[in-house]
Amino acid sequence: MRLWHEKLIKRLPRQQLLGQHRECCALRGNGWGKPHATVNYVFSHSPFKLFAYHQIIMNEMSARGYRVNELWLNPTYRGASCEPYRQEFYYDNHKEMNQEVIYSEHDNAYLEECLNNLKEKGILINLNHD
Repeated sequence: MRLWHEKLIKRLPRQQLLGQHRECCALRGNGWGKPHATVNYVFSHSPFKLFAYHQIIMNEMSARGYRVNELWLNPTYRGASCEPYRQEFYYDNHKEMNQEVIYSEHDNAYLEECLNNLKEKGILINLNHD
């Protein structure tokens, strides 16, 4: 389980992009707060940040012609088996979003880690061209 660095999302192959959507759905739902070494940092932030990240994923999916269940576009939605977030909890606890990336943990070192992880899977991504 991993959240790819935001700079990679537009260049992710289909399998990784759709997998990322499933990961976001799981984390927003019953996976919220369940320890996993690669994504534990997510739980130290407001669920609003996870929604904002997931929104980038869903936007890219839509741009590629994939259909997204519209329920996930609601920031408080957590899946069919979870109660939605109470609006006051959700919005009162979100932090400032004015930064280059949603998660401060997604720094240059993390970008390199993600690129290396993809390279091990045979996926080479060049960020130097559009």
